[in-house]
Amino acid sequence: MATAVRCLLMTVAVVLAPLLAGGGVAAGGPLSTSFYSKRCPSVQGIVRAGMASAVAAERRMGASILRMFFHDCFVNGCDASILLDDTPTFTGEKNAGPNANSVRGYEVVDAIKAQVEAACNATVSCADILALAARDAVNLLGGPTWTVYLGRRDALTASQSDANANLPGPGSSLATLVSMFGGKGLSPRDMTALSGAHTVGQARCATFRDRIYTESNINATFAALRQQTCPQQAGGGGDGNLAPIDAQTPEAFDNAYYRNLMSGQGLFHSDQELFNGGSQDALVRKYGGNAGMFAADFAKAMVRMGAISPLTGAQGEVRLNCRKVN
Repeated sequence: MATAVRCLLMTVAVVLAPLLAGGGVAAGGPLSTSFYSKRCPSVQGIVRAGMASAVAAERRMGASILRMFFHDCFVNGCDASILLDDTPTFTGEKNAGPNANSVRGYEVVDAIKAQVEAACNATVSCADILALAARDAVNLLGGPTWTVYLGRRDALTASQSDANANLPGPGSSLATLVSMFGGKGLSPRDMTALSGAHTVGQARCATFRDRIYTESNINATFAALRQQTCPQQAGGGGDGNLAPIDAQTPEAFDNAYYRNLMSGQGLFHSDQELFNGGSQDALVRKYGGNAGMFAADFAKAMVRMGAISPLTGAQGEVRLNCRKVN
């Protein structure tokens, strides 16, 4: 069964190819699948090798890079603004509430960027590197692959306030999730598919404490398990204790997340909102029973998310160092 599922996931790229080729403008907007084919033909191989090394060293890093891409795209578009360091005269997004002591993997992007610069100086944007890295992260963890549209430019600025306002939190209601994703041009189906990224990664106790101690629509055994490493008292030193978001297969990109929701084992309040008597229950059931459907929908939603408000043409710049403007 596992082999069959893996094969099914890997064929998603083949299934998507004609879809993307036939709808390039709709899927990628001003972006292109061949943007670097002449100017930096090795870029995809370089990014893949860098991500393979990072994931081999720590499988959690795959989830971290995927999350970084989401947090970048949802704040003024996929423009690598999340990568900018604060300076004495500039406050960026890294220390916004959803990102501080949470988003990680910046050094992985730095290492890949250095390799890309060595091969193709001042050519490939940090925004495109992050888009490719997120795709490869998913695939290296056993998930699907897809064609990444390229041609993004890097932002010249960033906004901590926008990061605080535009990223849905772990306590979000279903209505809030639908609204916030809708504001980025993503459908409820896209939202539910993209939430499946929580099949990998770790979460801090502070982000799910209320869920495991105060909510009734949670599996009692699961709640007790999480309570063992997440003390009820906030600020007592346990806030940063980590737990896998998907307790079943925490390091494999699969559809177990949806089966977890069906059994009341969503770690975040926002997760369980997808299966709580609301509009997404039926889709959660479908994804939970059909790994191929989830993989295909996730890949298509990632393409759409990657096309949120990119800087193109003469907008922005191609940073030489992802942490600072040129």
